[in-house]
Amino acid sequence: MPRAKSPRTPKPKTEKKVLQMPENGNSHNGSHSGSLPLDVEAAIRLRAYELYAERGYVEGFEEEDWLMAEREILARHSHTA
Repeated sequence: MPRAKSPRTPKPKTEKKVLQMPENGNSHNGSHSGSLPLDVEAAIRLRAYELYAERGYVEGFEEEDWLMAEREILARHSHTA
């Protein structure tokens, strides 16, 4: 006599998270929002995204990327001002 099969519990589907290129608005939720001119903040946002891309889109370094980009852009900005 064949054995009754136990009901299968489906594996939870893993959600694939894809980070998008940040918009050019004031969407950064950090403490710097509103304290930088939009062009400087947009340049920092773009450079932070470039650092993320250079790392191979590895998540978990958002704050480090932002701070590095901020240092680079603000240093460049202070030399031209």
